[in-house]
Amino acid sequence: MATISQKILSRASGYDGMAEPGEIVEAEIDYAMSHDGTSVLAIRSFREMGSERVWDPDRVVVPYDHIVPANNETAADLQREVRNWVREQKISHFFDCGTGVCHQVFPEQGFALPGTLLVGADSHSCTYGAFGAFGTGVGATDMAEIYSAGRLWFRVPETIGIKVEGRLAPFVSAKDIALQVIGDLGADGATYKAVEYIGPAIEGLSISGRMTLCNLGVEMGAKAAIVPPD
Repeated sequence: MATISQKILSRASGYDGMAEPGEIVEAEIDYAMSHDGTSVLAIRSFREMGSERVWDPDRVVVPYDHIVPANNETAADLQREVRNWVREQKISHFFDCGTGVCHQVFPEQGFALPGTLLVGADSHSCTYGAFGAFGTGVGATDMAEIYSAGRLWFRVPETIGIKVEGRLAPFVSAKDIALQVIGDLGADGATYKAVEYIGPAIEGLSISGRMTLCNLGVEMGAKAAIVPPD
């Protein structure tokens, strides 16, 4: 039986059939996110590559949330550099200081949808798996490639299925589940794997609880953490 990760990466890469774990695919990105802390490096790499225009300005999302307001002159200059680039590229999905935390703004604005392939220049972009998406983080150079071409290669990950039975006791939260799983698997126990959470306890979690659960996937090395959409 194919996993959610296999289905999403097969769809995004136009794969004829179902891509198997371990295979390399070149997939089209649905939305790419970089915040004020990572956009500058990605933009500079983008320019160094000789790129002039982003592949689709409506699929690039830039929220400001890491250093807001700017705490010194250097941070202010870097934020101005990103703002100028956003205007130059005609990127419509720009969320300036005060809008909120990037991993909350991104789904609140409707970019994290079931079945989508989402990439962020932030390691906790696996948060978007709470919505049944394949969300993962990349470095600035990879983000520059996405800016340029809208595509990136992925190795289809193996999936670890984690089933949580029963219902949570009072004062037990999604973070408790995540920390228990990380403790059991270890900090590198899911390296370049997708973690798929299922079971009655997971189904009973709120969306914010599922976001917490998936956000912490990277803390055990996971490429993505996913809750099936319902």
